[in-house]
Amino acid sequence: MTTDTINPPTRLLMGPGPIGADPRVLRAMAAPLVGQFDPVMTDYMHQTMALYRRVFDTANEATLLVDGTSRAAIEAVLVSLVEPGDTVLVPVMGRFGLLLTEIAGRVGAKVVTIERPWGEVFTSEEIEQAILAHHPRVLALVQGDTSTTMNQPLAEIGPICRRHGVLSYVDATASLGGNTFRCDEWQIDAASAGLQKCLGGPPGSAPVTLSTPAAEVVRSRRHIEAGIADGTEPTGVRIRSNYLDLAMILDYWGPARLNHHTEATSMLYAAHECARLLVAEGIDEAVERHRRHGRAMAAGINGLGLSLYGDQEHRMNNVIGVVIPTGVDGEHVRAGLLDHYGIEIGTSFGPLRGVIWRIGVMGYNARADAVLTTLAALEQELRRAGAPVPAGGGVDAALATYAEEEVAA
Repeated sequence: MTTDTINPPTRLLMGPGPIGADPRVLRAMAAPLVGQFDPVMTDYMHQTMALYRRVFDTANEATLLVDGTSRAAIEAVLVSLVEPGDTVLVPVMGRFGLLLTEIAGRVGAKVVTIERPWGEVFTSEEIEQAILAHHPRVLALVQGDTSTTMNQPLAEIGPICRRHGVLSYVDATASLGGNTFRCDEWQIDAASAGLQKCLGGPPGSAPVTLSTPAAEVVRSRRHIEAGIADGTEPTGVRIRSNYLDLAMILDYWGPARLNHHTEATSMLYAAHECARLLVAEGIDEAVERHRRHGRAMAAGINGLGLSLYGDQEHRMNNVIGVVIPTGVDGEHVRAGLLDHYGIEIGTSFGPLRGVIWRIGVMGYNARADAVLTTLAALEQELRRAGAPVPAGGGVDAALATYAEEEVAA
């Protein structure tokens, strides 16, 4: 057994996440701990709720953190909104729609799916027709699916759900902060995310927001642990998780401050700083930054003679799918980037494994030097793999794109 201090190598994380956390977030995590009921801690929790209302673009009172990675938030929302036997409709356009399907099934829902080929998105008409056919209690869908790099349009989905009495839930793990998300304007009932993508932090804390109707559904299933019972009679079907019970978590974050778990203090500091930095930059400005640098990366990939994967009209700002050239060993190139340059890019899953690379331009790494360094290194590794790439083609194309943006501005 080694007792050496952890000393990870320096990496430029340009995959689909996690990304390198903003140094200011890491510094915030080093702040001293305080007790979970210290008035200072309570104030930090209130500040964090207010900041994430700005990030989600909502007035929802029920906006808080779930302690855990983004998957914990997904499960918390579904286990708290969905009762066993409820119908849940999941539009599947990639791996993470399949994840929603699995989690809803484990909750005990009757899960109905509609599918699009990977690399495409759904029309609002397709989703409405499925709602009319299956009458779900909850529609659960992914905004930005990193497995395919697609960004599902949402502006019409919430109103459709409201018209038909369906609760809408959006997994915005990979999209929030780097792509437009208008929770209230789009009438989304529940949404969740994670810090490790466009929010620029480490994995381990997951923001959640619930509309008033969604929060009422959660609170209608409120059961308090015996050890802290406040005399309130339990109501509804008990939520089938203790740790991820949003009714109890709402009590912990709300005025009652009923004990549930010990808040992950350092992760709260991280989440607070991630949101503070985004709000200081401006949410729309952060989205524009992701668009600008994502566009430059995509242009650079084309400049190397490579093809982009999927419907580019609906690509996320922050993840680019790159078709691996014929005859090139994609894993060998990825290993070369990591070994020779300390740069990580991603592969994909299922039918796209070994077919595309996924390059992320998000969070703290959505900046020009990261884009240009990655393109320069990728050119050299492609050359080593025997691919005929134009000298300087990637960097030149990205720089030309940046120049166009400056002229247009």
